[in-house]
Amino acid sequence: MSEPNYAGNIIVSLASLPDFLRKPILKKRLMEFFSMSVSDKAEVINNALAAGPTIPFDNFARLFKTWLEILSSLSEEHRTSMFSSYVTSIISNPQKLILFNLDGVLEIYFSLSQEQKNIISNSVKKILSSIDENSKRVLCLIIPDRAKREFGI
Repeated sequence: MSEPNYAGNIIVSLASLPDFLRKPILKKRLMEFFSMSVSDKAEVINNALAAGPTIPFDNFARLFKTWLEILSSLSEEHRTSMFSSYVTSIISNPQKLILFNLDGVLEIYFSLSQEQKNIISNSVKKILSSIDENSKRVLCLIIPDRAKREFGI
C-alpha cells in the first residue's frame, strides 16, 4: 500500500489510551465509520486487521473489549454493518486473522457481561447464517473450536 496506514496508526494510539479517553474517542470513530463509503470501510477494516497483531496484547485486549462494549450499545444495523465488513474482509483474506491470538480474542469476548455477549453473539450468528457454505468453510479453517460453538459455525 502506497498510502500511510492512518486507520492502523489511530488503532495503535487508541490502544494505549486510558479507558476514560479511549471509549469516547473510539465511539466517535465508530460512528464515523458508518457514514463511510463501502470502499473506505473496506480500507479501514483491512488496516485494522493489519494493525491489530502489531499491538501488544494487553493494550489490544483493552481496545478490543472497549470496541465490543461500544458495539453492543449500538443499533443492530450498525453492528451488522461492522461485523459484515469484517467477515467479508476475513473471508477474502483469511491469512490476516491467523496473525491474531484468537484464543485471547475469544477470552476478551467471554469477559463481557452476559447481556453484551448475547447482543454480540446474536448479531454475529445472524451474519454467519447468511453467508454461503464456501465462506463458512473458510471461516471454519481459521476460527477456534470454542468460537465455532459459540457462534454456530
